[in-house]
Amino acid sequence: MLFEYSIKGGDFSTAGQASSRFKKVLQQLNVPPQTIKRIVIALYEAEVNIVAHAFEGTINIEVQPGYVVMTLTDKGPGIPDIEKAMEVGYSTASPKVREMGFGAGMGLSNIKNNADILEIQSKINQGTTLKITVNLNQENVIKE
Repeated sequence: MLFEYSIKGGDFSTAGQASSRFKKVLQQLNVPPQTIKRIVIALYEAEVNIVAHAFEGTINIEVQPGYVVMTLTDKGPGIPDIEKAMEVGYSTASPKVREMGFGAGMGLSNIKNNADILEIQSKINQGTTLKITVNLNQENVIKE
């Protein structure tokens, strides 16, 4: 099964809609609630990162027997130091974004904590791609 969502940068009124829609799909597929929670947290954090930092982005989700792969690609400034960006509390969010309650520097670390595999590729002034894999069978978690 394949799903695709378009995300508009800066549009906080729609932030979280894709992850909310996909949550309903997971419930219909009878995915265990704890696994749904992990997937939706990772997806929501990544979705909000696109809204907060990029001009636009696309979420492609592939549901396979045993796992879900979420690939989020944005057109934006890119991440200059991925290792630094992974640190809890590190944020490059603008003051405007922080005033709205976003940009606390927990996004990438929350994604990593809820993913079995997280891959990040980023090019300055081009954009960032996250590939998040979550195993649906928590008895056989993939972990990097």
